[in-house]
Amino acid sequence: MASHTRPYRSVLYIPASKERALDKARALPADAIIFDLEDAVAPAEKDAARDTLVRALRQGGYGSRARIVRVNAPDTDWGRADIAAAVSAVPDALLLPKVGAPADLDALAGLAGDIDLWAMIETPAGILNAAAIAAHPRLKGMVLGTNDLAKDLDCRHRADRMPLLTSLQTALLAARAHGAVCIDGVYNAFRDEDGLRAECEQGRDMGFDGKTLIHPAQIAAANAAFAPSEDEVDLARRQIDAFEAAEAEGQGVAVVDGSIVENLHVSTARATLARAAAITALEMAQ
Repeated sequence: MASHTRPYRSVLYIPASKERALDKARALPADAIIFDLEDAVAPAEKDAARDTLVRALRQGGYGSRARIVRVNAPDTDWGRADIAAAVSAVPDALLLPKVGAPADLDALAGLAGDIDLWAMIETPAGILNAAAIAAHPRLKGMVLGTNDLAKDLDCRHRADRMPLLTSLQTALLAARAHGAVCIDGVYNAFRDEDGLRAECEQGRDMGFDGKTLIHPAQIAAANAAFAPSEDEVDLARRQIDAFEAAEAEGQGVAVVDGSIVENLHVSTARATLARAAAITALEMAQ
């Protein structure tokens, strides 16, 4: 489990050009919002979208939801204006697309003030350099861009995502090695509830913090999949109680449901309870 406790179960992309969507997002039960100035906005709309987004962020009303702005890269026609505008509205983080090396983050860091930096990992270079990217001193989160990655790999779509598993796990390993948030890629068939649920469960099983989403209808499935279940919370409490009782008797190991419980299991159990408490606090603050 990640070193942070802030929930990122559901991370919803919102086009910065869509004023109605920006307003609606204030009431959605997403843990985080990516306000997108990049792929979701046509070149002719970039300037207007930037102004629309700044007004929305300054107006506020997003409650406890993490506010992440995906900017265009600094070397594009819109990047520097995007970054300056976003910084003026003080979001929680700036998300840089197609990060292939730590130097890409250096270029953003010099323009971003003290705002946290996140990286889209969506190219073969980004995967191969994931450890170095995650080690960047300003990097706080990584988002998998699985559509772009699949395009570059020329791999086939499979429900089990077998062609992408090495890439997903490589990025996740890098994030975990450096305490960064790591968010799984999107599920494109937003009306396919069973498929979405299965992919969310796969991502949670792998260890991702949450899933990026392209439609509000996907929020509930992600929130459910990436939260500790009632059974997991119950087991965590029983493990902690049993281990503490064993310690009081001078023993270093306990047994719960026929399985050994050691220090490492108690650490995981405490993290599970902390995650559940953080989710409850976030939902109450929304």
